[in-house]
Amino acid sequence: MTFINVDKENSGSVDLYFEDHGRGKPVVLIHGWPLSGASWEKQVPALLDAGYRVVTYDRRGFGNSSRPTTGYDYDTFADDLHKLMTKLDLRDATLVGFSMGGGEVARYLGSHGSKRVSKAVFMAAITPFLLKTPDNPAGVESGVYDGIKKAIAADRPAFLSGFLAKFYNVDSLKGTKVSDEVVRLSWNIAAGASPRGTLDCVQAWLTDFREDLNRIDLPTLVVHGDDDRILPLAGTGKRTQEIVKGSRLAVIKGGPHGLNWTHAEEVNRELLTFLAK
Repeated sequence: MTFINVDKENSGSVDLYFEDHGRGKPVVLIHGWPLSGASWEKQVPALLDAGYRVVTYDRRGFGNSSRPTTGYDYDTFADDLHKLMTKLDLRDATLVGFSMGGGEVARYLGSHGSKRVSKAVFMAAITPFLLKTPDNPAGVESGVYDGIKKAIAADRPAFLSGFLAKFYNVDSLKGTKVSDEVVRLSWNIAAGASPRGTLDCVQAWLTDFREDLNRIDLPTLVVHGDDDRILPLAGTGKRTQEIVKGSRLAVIKGGPHGLNWTHAEEVNRELLTFLAK
């Protein structure tokens, strides 16, 4: 397995696990919470077959990466990504952020600029701003996130089961678009993540990315399902597209939050068409 060191905690190093395959223009795939780079299983082969270099990595605390007790904020996440981009000397890259990973894309471009990046994709992304405030009335009350934190702290495995049912819209898509085994695989990956990291990331969800999005001047694609129960389209995908100048919104009909698995064919078509332009 391949790792890059990004930080240190006491006597231990903080290392990110990554995979780097293929040749061509690089595409960096950034996973969502509480999964890992393995969640791109249906995108990696399509991208490799189309002639791209594909880089996936596990966010700190998740997958095969180190599990520190610090650093679960978007400034640190963006710095981690920057260290990976620099170490691999990636240039003319496309950043693809799914769900929580959309925050890395926004904060990376807002903080580190686009020197190494030529395109951006926000897929079922957390952007622009989830918290309800006087200047963000479309957001969600803070008490909702307090409830999520309490549920994770009380019984993380049980919370993950309920979360993943909504993630894949299991009640309507089971047996047609998603199997019990896929949900079980996702649960196994999620349950293996850092308990501290899983919990602390909830606070990171409340990051305001509006200024980061305003700074983006790259070709940008926003992909979102119209049946996303985790991050509904109206409050996230549509608003992200409205903020990022010149971006395009691709709405996947019937797509749940985990649309990169359930609607992989449609998602891959949109992604490859965008990359080819």
